[in-house]
Amino acid sequence: MVKPTSGRLVLNHSTHIPGLIRILEALTKLEGIHTITPGVISRTRGHIPRMLLRVSVPIRGGFKIIARQGKTVQEVFILTTLSQEQLEELLQL
Repeated sequence: MVKPTSGRLVLNHSTHIPGLIRILEALTKLEGIHTITPGVISRTRGHIPRMLLRVSVPIRGGFKIIARQGKTVQEVFILTTLSQEQLEELLQL
């Protein structure tokens, strides 16, 4: 599913969840992914030991993704032509 021209990763924040950028860079190389923009970082009560990405809500032209690791949560916005089911499948890889 790799396409010749990759999507774009917008790096507009100085801080990210450790390891998240590497995952997002890999996603930009997949067909159907156009733009990925990491968003706000916040803290949560629960603790998740490993990185977890899940689709949160649809947005115009794509989906908002929630990335969690440890007690840190970061929003990620993905503009894509993929369906929610297709994107969820890619996030499980």
